[in-house]
Amino acid sequence: MNINVIIGIIMILSFLGMVWYCVKGLNLMVGFAVMATFWTVLAMVGNSFSPNSAMEGKSVIDVLTYVYADGPAGYAKSILVNVFFGAFFGRVLVDTGIAATLIRKVVELGGDKPRITLGLLCVATAIIFMSMTGIGPVISIAVIVLPIMLSLGIPAPVAMFSFMGSIMAGIFGNIVNFKQYQTIYAGFNKEAEAYTYNDYFQIGLICMIVALVVVLIVSNISMNKKTSHAWAASASQTSDNAPAISWISVILPVIGVVAFKLPIILGFCISAIYALVTTGKMKGSYSEICRLFAKLFTDGSIDVAPMVGFLLSLSMFNNAATYAAPYFTAILGGVVPKTAILLAITFAVLTPLGFFRGPMNLVGSGTAILAVVIAAIPNAPVAFLFPLFAITTIAPQHLDITQSWVAWGFGYTKVSTKDYMKMSIPTGWIIGAICCIAVFVLYGGLF
Repeated sequence: MNINVIIGIIMILSFLGMVWYCVKGLNLMVGFAVMATFWTVLAMVGNSFSPNSAMEGKSVIDVLTYVYADGPAGYAKSILVNVFFGAFFGRVLVDTGIAATLIRKVVELGGDKPRITLGLLCVATAIIFMSMTGIGPVISIAVIVLPIMLSLGIPAPVAMFSFMGSIMAGIFGNIVNFKQYQTIYAGFNKEAEAYTYNDYFQIGLICMIVALVVVLIVSNISMNKKTSHAWAASASQTSDNAPAISWISVILPVIGVVAFKLPIILGFCISAIYALVTTGKMKGSYSEICRLFAKLFTDGSIDVAPMVGFLLSLSMFNNAATYAAPYFTAILGGVVPKTAILLAITFAVLTPLGFFRGPMNLVGSGTAILAVVIAAIPNAPVAFLFPLFAITTIAPQHLDITQSWVAWGFGYTKVSTKDYMKMSIPTGWIIGAICCIAVFVLYGGLF
């Protein structure tokens, strides 16, 4: 048997082992660092028997530098800075009370009608998470939204599912997440560096709407028709609310990038300053204002610190996948679809493999599949292929039990994983399938 095939089989088995590791809920940062090392060693062993095209002209030190130095450094340059500033902005929305005010106003609008209030809360949450990121802001919003839903008599599994599903919908339009996935994709195809959030915005917005609709349909079907409620939303005190003029802060970063083509970081900074000024939080001496900004940035950084550690180890895994790709291609390269319609159908069918950080998930073990697909069809348009991978990452991942805030939600609501997954897995699959069809309709002609 060919040495490339043997190593490819070993890598596929380790790939499956990594999926099992993720399902067990073990530490992902350590897991992906170990996998990066294992694949790098295997690829170097294979290269000693049969030349690996990805290692051509490289010494052992060059290979190790690419995996353990260039990978994290590349992420730090292109994505981690955006993550930190996004987290800073999220902390501004929380600490100024803007996010909480929007939630309270939505509840007042829904009154004592659980299904209407549920829908309004999901829409508001999705819009908020087009800009916010990190487990800290999620928990800050969750401890407001979930008790309201439960007080209205909405069953705990439905409340948790609908909240997590609305976050997932917002992530389809989230600027920071787009940049994260773009960076991963660009590691295998440099053309993706020219693919901007503006290019992605149309399909992102469509997927956000599709996700919201499907989540609300599933939530309403799952609700007991005899849902009772012991609480009706009443008007909150005006003094507790952020001024109405500040509410637009939530979507200002998106407006800045889409309408005015501002750099993402500048958009976050301008939006944060606007939020602080309009809520009266940016006052006092120069030193006090500086301390405020330092605190907000520090708190935001703490919110995303675990994610940053994970992304750094994932970047090592991504670069190791570059060296592993020839071995995967030796086994899987011949079965990769080569036409737009077959690719769209394949991604739609395989969307569930994005759960548990699986092979269709770019922030899981899916980078190896990305490498194989790009190697098999190097001329595939980024505008077509990138949204497909984004869909099979976002829809499953942000409903998944391996997502940090979903795991937190189980402890907070005491919902069983079984009750939650009865709704989350079918919903993620349906959303993925519909969105993949939308990608084919919009961009299939580019292929």
